[in-house]
Amino acid sequence: MVRAFALPGSGAMVHLNNVSGGVVAGDRLGLEVQVEAGAAAQLTTTGATRLYRHRAGAEDSEQHARFSVGDGAMLEYLPDMVIPYAGSRHVQRTEIRLGRGSTLFWWEVLAPGRLAAGERFAFERLRVRTEVYAASRPVLREDYCLEPALRSVSATVRMCVYSHAASLCIVQEGRPAAFWRALEDRLNEMARERTEPGQSVWGASTLASDGVIVRGLSVSGCFVHRTLVGFWTAARLSVTGAASLPPRKIY
Repeated sequence: MVRAFALPGSGAMVHLNNVSGGVVAGDRLGLEVQVEAGAAAQLTTTGATRLYRHRAGAEDSEQHARFSVGDGAMLEYLPDMVIPYAGSRHVQRTEIRLGRGSTLFWWEVLAPGRLAAGERFAFERLRVRTEVYAASRPVLREDYCLEPALRSVSATVRMCVYSHAASLCIVQEGRPAAFWRALEDRLNEMARERTEPGQSVWGASTLASDGVIVRGLSVSGCFVHRTLVGFWTAARLSVTGAASLPPRKIY
């Protein structure tokens, strides 16, 4: 992690940096973040999370991230994409706990590998476990395992012709269900405008409570980032009344 930068108004932006340049077999990476009550933090990475080929006899690489967001605080977690290279095996666990009235904007992007080298979904295994809580209420739980050699990721029922998968999770504890239904409608209007079958598809859905999630599939990472920023900008204005502040780096 490098030094924080002050955000206009209030809050801080922090870059997370893996100086090794990637994640290799047997790595155990941990991230613990606490945003104190009333504070605002924007976290991003300095580059993609690259998952390298598994070595015989080594354990799967693992990355565990835990976030605690105090009452009335805001966390924006906006990392670059995860790229599982050919032969990689990885486990990713993320747990986010929000206090009373706290806010979360969090996106994730999964890339297919090195397409130019013919590595489209050539990784061995990717396990992803996610839990998000709003004032102790579970609002999002995911647990899936991708093993392309056993079940093709390119199958029609999975990603079909698309190479990149993205999600944007928006949560603010304490908002009424009607607010999220209205935001879901607004984001789905945007999704329809940005959907072009064969290039990208997008949609939004309310969570169990306190939030909404946007998901998308695309044939290009550049389409993903541009569209995610659009959804984030619209959602942030609705939820906080303030414009988004993109991370200070070049994509």
